Amino acid sequence: MKPLPLLTLLPRLPGLPGRLTTALFGATVLELIVLTGHLAAYPFGLTQERRTPHRPPQAGSLPGSPAAERPVVLLHGFIDNRSVFVLLRRALARNGRRHLASLNYSPLTRDLRTAAELLGRHVEEICARTGQREVDIVGHSLGGLIARYYVQRLGGDHRVRTLVTLGTPHGGTAVAPGAGLHPLVRQMRSGSPLIEELRRPASGCRTRFVSFWSELDQMMVPVGTACVDHPDLDAVNVRVTGIGHLALPVHPAVTAAVHEALESTAHQALESQEAREGTAPSTGTTSVA
Repeated sequence: MKPLPLLTLLPRLPGLPGRLTTALFGATVLELIVLTGHLAAYPFGLTQERRTPHRPPQAGSLPGSPAAERPVVLLHGFIDNRSVFVLLRRALARNGRRHLASLNYSPLTRDLRTAAELLGRHVEEICARTGQREVDIVGHSLGGLIARYYVQRLGGDHRVRTLVTLGTPHGGTAVAPGAGLHPLVRQMRSGSPLIEELRRPASGCRTRFVSFWSELDQMMVPVGTACVDHPDLDAVNVRVTGIGHLALPVHPAVTAAVHEALESTAHQALESQEAREGTAPSTGTTSVA
């Protein structure tokens, strides 16, 4: 597994156990602020996004980078909608991303596999409309798990260059809300048939995975379940400090790191970290700290 550059944008958690409570309190307050803002924006994301026709660059304009031309698909989490990505979408657009698309899957969906099939059809439509062969995907929480299933089990790796997940229960979580009441929630539980299916061999998978996980994400138990741990997958796990589950798609440090993950290739990431640290890069987990 290859690391991304270390980003030092968020305050480090104090090392003293007595101060961890303060950090958790601060993260909880931030979660409540984010929740309040998201509830206000939620009604505006209930409808599907309007599909605008592809517009080629104007004559005389500077050519965009391959990354800027590659569409980004944003996929929300459980009982949510595309409004969760308002700030991330704005940040990516400011950094030159020309094709941004959000997908709302139905709240009545009862099987993650069905949502993954819908995502596959959506990706094919986007590629046909934009003339691009590949997309990048950013998924929050359950959205990341849906995208991983599409990539790993439905052949989506031939369409998805990079999959970024934010607080996604790759290994299954023990505290999914409403545990046992909704089929999708049961599929997110540790040891579910779907989680076990994702543990199967995936040799030849071409998609690069970048998973952001937070040590204060109270929806992920244990917190390490938000890391991609599979011997066949090219994965980087990025530790985020000081914020919780809801803040992952909106915090400016994370949005900047997501942009960097989408722009960089693994080779560029290795070179960048070596230049910054002056040492050989470590493997596995990096951090937004």
